Amino acid sequence: MNLAEGVQSVSLIILSAMLIAAALGVVLLSNIVYSAFLLGGVFICISGIYILLNADFVAAAQILIYVGAINVLILFAIMLVNKTEDFVAIPRRWIRSGSTALVCLGLFALLGTMVLITPWQISTTSPAVIENTMVALGKHFFSDFLLPFELASILLLIAMIGAIVLARRDFIPDISGKSELTSTALTLPERPRELTKSEK
Repeated sequence: MNLAEGVQSVSLIILSAMLIAAALGVVLLSNIVYSAFLLGGVFICISGIYILLNADFVAAAQILIYVGAINVLILFAIMLVNKTEDFVAIPRRWIRSGSTALVCLGLFALLGTMVLITPWQISTTSPAVIENTMVALGKHFFSDFLLPFELASILLLIAMIGAIVLARRDFIPDISGKSELTSTALTLPERPRELTKSEK
C-alpha cells in the first residue's frame, strides 16, 4: 500500500495512541469483560500497523485468528464461567506488586534500548517491495518450506483428533465399581417421614 509519508506518519501516531490506550485499559480496568473487548481493539490496532508495513497477509491473519477466534474464545470463557468472588486482601501483596513492577520496568528498558540502538535507515541495497505478499508466501510455502508446512498440518491434525477423543467420553471405558459409586453419590438419602394417625 503506497501512501504519502505524512499520511503514514499520522496513521502510525493515531494507531499507536489507540493501541497504548487500549492496552492500558486491558490492564487497569476492573471489569474483565471490558478488558476482553479492549483486547480485541489492541489486536485490531496491531493489524492496522501491519497494513502500514505492507504486510497484508499478516494483518488479515491477525484479524481472523486473534480477533475472530482467540478474543471470541476469551469472551465465551468469561461469560460461561461468570464467577463472582468477594475481594480478599492478599498477605504481603506489596512483594508481588514490586516484583511485577521490576519485571515491567526491565522489559521496558530492554525494548527501549533495542529501539534506540537499531539502525532504522532504509538500506539502498534492500530488495524491491513485494506487491502481493500472499503470492510470495504461497511460493515459499510450497517450495522452500514445504516440509515444515506439512509437518505443522500433521501436528494440528493430531491435536484435533486428540481433542475429539477427549471430548467423546462415551468411548472411554469406566473403571469397575466406579459407576455404582457415582450413581449413588448424587442421590440424597430419603428422609424417613413420620407416620400419620391413619397409618398407625
